[in-house]
Amino acid sequence: MTAQLTPDTASGVAQTFDLTHPATGAHVGTFPVHTADDVAAAVGRAREAQSWWGGLSFAERKRRMIRWTAYLAKRSDEICELGNQETGKPKGDVLFELMASLEDIKWAATNAERVLKQRKVNPGAAMINFEARLEYLPLGVAGVIAPWNFPLYTPFCGMAYALAAGNAAVVKPSEFSSATGVYAVESFAAANPDAPAGLVGWGTGFGETGAALCRSGVDKLAFTGSVPTGRRVMAACAETLTPVLLELGGKDATIVAEDADLDAAAGAIVWGGYWHAGQACVGIERVYVVESDRAEFLRRVKERASNVTVGLDELSDYGPMTMPGQIDVVRRHVSDALDRGATALVGGLDSIKPPYIHPIVLVDVPEDSPAVREETFGPVVVINTVPDVDEGVRRANATDFGLASSVFSASRGPQIAARLRAGGTTINSVMTFVGIPSLPFGGAGDSGFGRFHGDDGLREFSRPKATTRKKFGMGKEMQEFPRTKQQYQIVRRVLRLKFARPRR
Repeated sequence: MTAQLTPDTASGVAQTFDLTHPATGAHVGTFPVHTADDVAAAVGRAREAQSWWGGLSFAERKRRMIRWTAYLAKRSDEICELGNQETGKPKGDVLFELMASLEDIKWAATNAERVLKQRKVNPGAAMINFEARLEYLPLGVAGVIAPWNFPLYTPFCGMAYALAAGNAAVVKPSEFSSATGVYAVESFAAANPDAPAGLVGWGTGFGETGAALCRSGVDKLAFTGSVPTGRRVMAACAETLTPVLLELGGKDATIVAEDADLDAAAGAIVWGGYWHAGQACVGIERVYVVESDRAEFLRRVKERASNVTVGLDELSDYGPMTMPGQIDVVRRHVSDALDRGATALVGGLDSIKPPYIHPIVLVDVPEDSPAVREETFGPVVVINTVPDVDEGVRRANATDFGLASSVFSASRGPQIAARLRAGGTTINSVMTFVGIPSLPFGGAGDSGFGRFHGDDGLREFSRPKATTRKKFGMGKEMQEFPRTKQQYQIVRRVLRLKFARPRR
């Protein structure tokens, strides 16, 4: 996708930008470059509307969110066409992205009351005469900065959990995928005309617009994108102590053990490495196969990867690179690896034919090379051989990232998975935990912190509120002065009875 500025003829300042298809150059849409004042106004409208939304019951919010999913489902063909034109990804992939989005919206709406409603908790022996309750209240307005690679799924994720928890939301889609991002936001109001204007708002533009959202006074900022930009987002939010949820990059590893189903592993890894041209933070970038399986595994991967189709046909396996600049990153990683002794099992530098990159499989790549250490974010899979699973785990964990991982093993999958440092691990498949809305999604290390999805995702967009109520008096209270010697003697006896003899 190309984002081209159109200057205002009077001021010379960019007021709009055009989006075009990444392969054909066809015009997709024109969008405004929103200023800090524009963003502040959107947040103000959202805050005003949130008082209405936050005052609704969980059931009333659920009803409107389910109405939203029905609206989107009826327009799936329109959405797939728009997503295809904007990113170049096959319509089938856009449909899959939409399906996952609808699952998230439905799950968040259905489970919000169970997770967030007020409930009693045990006050403990020291406060036995008090009643203790816990509830999770809306934060207010959530800001969502979405990336270009999944322009439907990531805005919907942020909006779904923010809205289900009673918040309003303002979304800043990527300047490379604003059309689908804006459609996602505006679809809520279209499905729910009774909702006040601005409950879910948007702002388009470039980095300055995103920075303005960080500084706009939102009550939480959820960002999905690269590590360098994530650091800038966190720094900007720190100025106003705005809490952040960061879902950043990955260099996800797969372990292929000696008892793996090699055909299943090869098929899953080729799909996971080349889906959406490898432009996925949870895509398969590194594979560690035990030496005993090497030859047969490489044969199966080569056969599978050589048959992957690339282009604009409806059933092509993947399409063009959405970001032209990412092609240079892929070229640098592949060139460096080959210069340092790696072998191209499939493809090579001649596979890079902008705006397309055909499948590349690199074998025996030095562990300190950029192709192993840095996020490639393109259709390149690195396969290195290890003497055993222990060494595979060590190398898989030897990274600053910690987003996703996978294991192929008939008998030891859970044991190996438990040793991998990642936010989620899939056994005998790849990336599946990302599509299960009841499981939290997020990473460790440079992959960020905080979670979308699941109970944890709902609580990310809430603030816990503790309430206590005195039920009855107990004579002379410990919460009063003066205290007596008899009170301390009673406390000492209770303490020893409860804690002096350890119990399981």
